[in-house]
Amino acid sequence: MAIEIAIETPLQDDVRGLVKELNETLLELTPPEHCYHLTVEQMAGQDTTVFIARDNGIAVGCGALKRHGGAIGEVKRMYTRPSHRGQKIGASIVERVEALARQEGLKRLVLETGDRHPAAWTVYERAGFSRCGPVLDYPDSKWSVFYEKSL
Repeated sequence: MAIEIAIETPLQDDVRGLVKELNETLLELTPPEHCYHLTVEQMAGQDTTVFIARDNGIAVGCGALKRHGGAIGEVKRMYTRPSHRGQKIGASIVERVEALARQEGLKRLVLETGDRHPAAWTVYERAGFSRCGPVLDYPDSKWSVFYEKSL
């Protein structure tokens, strides 16, 4: 069965559950004071578009584009359930985020991820992102890895 990815509201029970899993996973690897989570309510804001990956209607992955000033977009809330990893779901979501950012005329995509997330680094690097210094208002921290991509 093909995975379907669509723009959806995060204010759905199954998406809330997916985001809860994401938060729990991140907190296993990074101290809470160095986790920069958007809540589902923040994800539902006008400045953010959320993509949900579904397998037979079940939410299995997510990612979001958050818009900032200066024609900058931020990749946020990327997650694929362990049962569905290795199927390029994250790569597909990043492609959708980038396509939307280009369509809207954004000039640069940035993101912050953890220092213990090598699978995420692979997704971003394969998508053409390069490591960089701190972006937006994130502090420089040993727990963070930053990426950027010009569009």
